[in-house]
Amino acid sequence: MELSTIAAIATPPGAGGIGIIKISGPEAVKIAGAVFRYQSNHTQPTTGKPTGTTAPEEHFFRSHHLYYGHIVDPATRQNIDEVLLSVMHAPRSYTREDVIEIQAHSGPAVLRAIFDLVLRLGARIAEPGEFTKRAYLNGRIDLTQAEAVIDIINARTDAALHAATNQVDGKLKTIVENIKKELSDLLVSIEASIDFPEDVEDILPTPKIIPKVQRCVVKSIEDLIQRYQAEHVYRDGLNLVIIGRPNVGKSSLMNCLVQKDRAIVTATPGTTRDLIEEGLQINGIPINIIDTAGLHDTNDPIEIIGIHKAEQRIDSANLVLLVVDAGEPLIADDVQIYKKHQEKNMILVVNKMDLVEDTNAFRLEVPKNWNGIAQARLSALYGEGIDTLKDLIVKNVTGDLRRIPDHSIIPNLRHENALKKCRDAVNSCLIGLQDNRPIELIAIDLQEALDWLDTIIGIKPSADVLDQIFSQFCIGK
Repeated sequence: MELSTIAAIATPPGAGGIGIIKISGPEAVKIAGAVFRYQSNHTQPTTGKPTGTTAPEEHFFRSHHLYYGHIVDPATRQNIDEVLLSVMHAPRSYTREDVIEIQAHSGPAVLRAIFDLVLRLGARIAEPGEFTKRAYLNGRIDLTQAEAVIDIINARTDAALHAATNQVDGKLKTIVENIKKELSDLLVSIEASIDFPEDVEDILPTPKIIPKVQRCVVKSIEDLIQRYQAEHVYRDGLNLVIIGRPNVGKSSLMNCLVQKDRAIVTATPGTTRDLIEEGLQINGIPINIIDTAGLHDTNDPIEIIGIHKAEQRIDSANLVLLVVDAGEPLIADDVQIYKKHQEKNMILVVNKMDLVEDTNAFRLEVPKNWNGIAQARLSALYGEGIDTLKDLIVKNVTGDLRRIPDHSIIPNLRHENALKKCRDAVNSCLIGLQDNRPIELIAIDLQEALDWLDTIIGIKPSADVLDQIFSQFCIGK
């Protein structure tokens, strides 16, 4: 483990009430002692130089105490700012190193002046996520908990925050370690049967072991995989793109969903020529919704650019709302749009139902190959049917509208990939037991399953995995 001392401005740029500079490492307390002057009488000095203050020795700072004073440039004895300084001695800190946090006034100039002073005295600029990375490398948290920290920072809904908080508390780690224990116990029995082949039937009773592993291991792994598939949108969010030909009410639908006049709506076809994006939540799912230019053949160079941008966003969409006009039959442009994007996850939105005289008898004639597409009927102009569309969106991305998730644990994509590899290795092990394969080969499958579980919680992870995870962090965390 590198023994350098790192520092970072831990609060976002801009003016504000408080700005925090964080220092961690073996020189953190020494640096603090060099720049901090303790104000024993809690009075503000009236001159630019510190008066009535003391320069504390390192032993002066008690762990988990807050001190009032000033940051002073030791070279010029010039006051920089009035601050509160918090001290956390190793190992009772976020990184399990000595940690100093300087709470100053938030402003670019004052924070930069203090930060430059800290760097001048021996600290180096922290890399993104390096404080959390040190917490992981020093054994304070496992890799799932480290990943949950960035999930907390990025959480856009209560559901995402709840899941990330549970993961920080180690709930996913606990489940993975329970699965590991079951597999480790089995591996011990398998290795014992290798050493004592004459007692293999007593040591490794296959008829009893296989159901237990299926119940305690395979089912637990499958439950976690299903949680990712059903609930990852609560953390990762959803890119939803509204498409259709001009003048079918795409912008009206956008405004109705976000409940404000975000897009210009007129009776003139082709009003929207550029992408319009807005965020919203539906049942705890963070959604980035994009209104696009009407898709059709045109020679207008501005419309061509808008349509090209729309096609790019459609390619990266998680869900597409294809909007058609209930007031008239489908036309060739509607069919062409569907045909071009039929591989996408899609909901057919039949808009302008307010133009239909008899809604009970209404049937939109669609081509036979459209029969499997989910359909929502609504009037974006009057907001009728919007709740039904929202329910359909949630059902589409979670699989079952009736299932109310508790969001206690939501694995991420890295976890899901490792869990699938682990499940495959465990199933191969069980097949080997059923088919009486050589015990040595079964042990290899079992060790592979354990190795995949280790990658989840971060036992002997590759440098590439660590770099990928911690590069997502902001500087200062």
